[in-house]
Amino acid sequence: MSIRKNSFLAAICLLIGITLWLAGLSLSDGKLAERLGSQVLRFHVIADSNRDFDQELKLSVRSFLLGRIYEEVGEGGSKEDIVSFLETDGSALMEETGRFIQSQGGGYDARLEIGKSYFPTKVYGDMVFPAGNYDAVKVVLGHGKGRNWWCVLYPSLCFISDTQAVVPDSSKDQLKSMVAEEDYFSLLSAHPKIHFSLRISEWWDNLWDKDSKS
Repeated sequence: MSIRKNSFLAAICLLIGITLWLAGLSLSDGKLAERLGSQVLRFHVIADSNRDFDQELKLSVRSFLLGRIYEEVGEGGSKEDIVSFLETDGSALMEETGRFIQSQGGGYDARLEIGKSYFPTKVYGDMVFPAGNYDAVKVVLGHGKGRNWWCVLYPSLCFISDTQAVVPDSSKDQLKSMVAEEDYFSLLSAHPKIHFSLRISEWWDNLWDKDSKS
């Protein structure tokens, strides 16, 4: 069999192996997200638009809401405490948020949604949460047409400064006590990024030259 055919078959086998490996990772991540989905509480803030002003206001609202929520339930509050507070006082909190937006020069309100939401794979410090459907608190500002900001509301994995994106050890300990040990360490293990660069024409020409010379 020619060098060209041997190399072609080897390349096909390699691609099949990589595809199966990636499929296995995706399935494993999907199951992990399914288990975590009802244990943690994600937080999602959507800006009115992608204008610089609206994006900056989104971050101000984020900080305002995190402060108010943790002020009410305490840093040690449970997921149930947070959800109960938002279900009971969510309307009043959104009215308060609307006044805060007005004070910052914004001209729109905020609305609150509590339920399952889909999140893409997201990195929080040295933790990687896989894509999937999670229990979540979603706050939509105005038309909700802008870029998102999200974090984990319970346990508290939210950090305000992107320049200090470090999850506190106390939050990690709380998360570790909530989930299976295997799941916790899976969150700490980021999957390697794989970049494929296939220049088939050049590769094929090189194989042809080697085959003809042999």
